[in-house]
Amino acid sequence: MDIIHINGIKAFGYLGVLKEENVLGQWFEVDLKLSIDLSKAGKSDALEDTHSYVEIVQETTRLIETEKYKLIERLADAIATYGLNSDNRIKEINVKVTKPTPPIPGFSGTVGVEIVRSQERL
Repeated sequence: MDIIHINGIKAFGYLGVLKEENVLGQWFEVDLKLSIDLSKAGKSDALEDTHSYVEIVQETTRLIETEKYKLIERLADAIATYGLNSDNRIKEINVKVTKPTPPIPGFSGTVGVEIVRSQERL
C-alpha cells in the first residue's frame, strides 16, 4: 500500500481538560499518513486518480479551531473518521496530534497521541 504524508498542519484551538486550555487556547500540530493505492495516479498523472489532500487539511484545521473536545484522542479520532469517510480509497489513516506546549508545570517537552484507523474499523 502507498502512503500520502501530510505533515505540519498547525492550528490554534481551545481543546483540553483544564479550564485554562478552554479559555486561553493553545497550538496543535497534526501529521497524517493516508494509506491508498497510488498506482493509477502514478501512471495517469491525473488528480482524480489520487486523493486531493486540500480538504483533509482544511477539515483538520476546522476541527481544531472550532470543536471543544476535552481529549486530543477525541480530536485524532474525529480527523481519522473524516479522512476515511471522505474517500473510500483510503484504506487506513494514521493521525498524530501533538500539543507543542502542554500546560504541565516544569515540563518543556511535547505531548501527543497517535492513532491508526482503517475502513474495517469504521
